[in-house]
This record gives sequence, C-alpha cells and structure tokens, in this order.
Amino acid sequence: MIFDEEINQTVRYIKPSGIRKFFDIAATKKGVISLGVGEPDFITPWHIREEAIHAIEKGRTFYTGNKGLPELRKGICDYYSRRFNVDYNGDENCIVTVGGSEAIDIVLRTILKPGDEVILPTPAYVAYAAIIEMAGGKVIEVQLKEEDEFKLTPEALRKVISERTKAVILNFPGNPTGGIMTYDDYGKIVPILKQHHIFAVTDEIYAELTYEGKHCSIAVFEEIRDRVIIINGFSKAYSMTGYRVGYILAHKDIIEMCLKIHQYTIMCATTPCQYAAIEAVNNGDNDIEEMFLSFRQRRNYIVKELNRIGLKTHMPQGAFYVFPSIAITGMKCEEFCERLLEEENLALVPGNAFGDAGEGYVRISYAYSLDEIKLAISKLEHFLEKYR
Repeated sequence: MIFDEEINQTVRYIKPSGIRKFFDIAATKKGVISLGVGEPDFITPWHIREEAIHAIEKGRTFYTGNKGLPELRKGICDYYSRRFNVDYNGDENCIVTVGGSEAIDIVLRTILKPGDEVILPTPAYVAYAAIIEMAGGKVIEVQLKEEDEFKLTPEALRKVISERTKAVILNFPGNPTGGIMTYDDYGKIVPILKQHHIFAVTDEIYAELTYEGKHCSIAVFEEIRDRVIIINGFSKAYSMTGYRVGYILAHKDIIEMCLKIHQYTIMCATTPCQYAAIEAVNNGDNDIEEMFLSFRQRRNYIVKELNRIGLKTHMPQGAFYVFPSIAITGMKCEEFCERLLEEENLALVPGNAFGDAGEGYVRISYAYSLDEIKLAISKLEHFLEKYR
C-alpha cells in the first residue's frame, strides 16, 4: 500500500468483514442461492411505510433534535416497558441513532479509554471486535460452547476478567448462534459484573425473535442498571433494515456523553424514517407476532432437515440463524463454503467470519422463504453425498 505510514495503523490492520469478503466472491457468479444475509424477507408493513411517505409529502424533511423526535423516544421507552418490563425516560435515557451499528460505535467510543479491555463472547457479530479496536480498546475473547447452548457462563466470564476489564458485550439472542440468556442465566453473572464494576453493553436487536418464553434484558436487574447500556433498533423486529433507525437506552450521564459524538458525526437519524419508526413502535406489535410465527416455522424446518442430512445442528432459541457443525466433512469452514459455492451455487457464511471460535461451523440464515430454504437443503444434501 502506497500510504502505509500515513494511515491510522489500527484501521490498517483491522481485517475486512468475513461476511462481505465472501459474498463479494459470490456476487461474481450467476444463479447463486444465498442463505447468508441477516435481513428479513418481509416487506416493511404498509402502515409503517405509509408514515414515511406521509412525512415526505408533508415536508417533514428537516433535521430533528440530536436525540431524535421526542415522540419516538417516548414510544421506544413505552415499548421497552410494555414488552420487556424495563422502564426508561425518553427525555433523559434515550438517543435515536442511525441503526444499531452507530449505537455500538458511539457507546464504545464513549466508555473506552486506551487499553481498556472488553470481553467479547464468541462466535460474535463481525463488527464488535473491529469497533472495540477502533475505539482504543482491547478485545478479550471468551468462547461460547455448544454444550452450554451458546450461553455466557459465570465460570467462563470469571476466567477472563482482569484489572483492565471495562465492559462485556452481550448479544442475546445471538448472531450467529441463536443462543439466548434467561433471567436465571443473567442472575448468575450479574453479581460478577457488579463486583468488578463492569459495563454490560447489551445488543438486543433480536429481542423479538425469542422462541421459547419472552426475551429477558439484563437491564431488569436494578442492582447493575446504571452500568447497563441497551442497544436496539427497528431492522429485525419490523423488517426495516434500510430505514437505519436504532437507539441507545442508558443512564442519563452515559446518554449525555454519547450525544456529543452523535451530534458531531451524525446530527440526527433520517427524519421521515423516524416518523415511520413512531408508527412501528406504537402500532406494530401485531406485525412482530406475524413475522415471529413465520420465522419459528422456518427454524423448526431447517433444524430438522439439517440434522436429517447429517449436519449436527443445535436448536437455536432466538434470532434467525442456525449454526450447524460441519465436522463430518473433515473440512475447514472456508474450504467447505468455497466448494459449496463453486459446486452447488449455494452461498453460506463460514463460521470463522465470527471469530476463531466459529471454526468447524457455518452460519445459515433462515430469513428467507421456505421455498428457498428447501432448495438450499437439497443442494447441501447433494454436496454432502460427495464428501462424507
């Protein structure tokens, strides 16, 4: 690279996204069936789209306040109270962001000092490690295990805590594993977080896709509430990925600091999209339920079929991904995905895109129609017959 010495070295050595790198290759082939992208296949419900259209027609296209529209922040807090029994104040405890991704970025830039350690349970969403490093932090991985249902156990957490530990990233329901944490599971790690004064940065973007029981937020534990930072958004629950509306819920002092970064880099989330989000959060509970039922049906089908064709697959309790083991093939995950793409025109995501702990697995999204899933299963079955 010509500018090696002039580029920020942290950015220079961050690895490109393993997901995007792989699908750039897939994009060069014709007729590829892809079960790789984590995007609901539903069109945003009409009553939500209509509000965005109406906002544009009425000329509501100017900046909003930096925190976001007051009606939206109130709606978000009412939603969290109604759905998850967690109470926040829209004026003090909420910022509307450009998707959950911006929220992750500004939260970590707010709380991290150079050299601070962040515990990252892996396999993990690809952006976390890179954002931690760009914020000056150090990633400390802790491996989630299939035998533990991909939960964060207190034993595993204790082993990686040090004097430099500032935060732990919690993503439950999880991408790529579909693992969840129940109230009892959180109850075992909350005393540890409290003892060591660790921030819990909890990405709850898949909260509404919890298939057995209701989603539990670690924010229900009042004894650590001041050090809990919730990140969520509208992409997955309401099929609003392109609207890019997310939010942060946290103690008012954290919100005030996050707001400084937000107002200097973003100004505000897109105004018509905020109006669409108001409609979603106030009147979208039925939409959530309809999509939830469809995803659960797809989950049950794909897990049954993957196990039938010989890919050992844990039953995910949340999100819309399965994480089958490819051990029976004897291949590394990248080789498996490359051969599958070349020979069957089927694109999946190699598990090591989510960290070293993902080796030996592949991620399959079931945010696709049953017809596409059935076709993918037939291609996988044909592929496996050659490599058993």
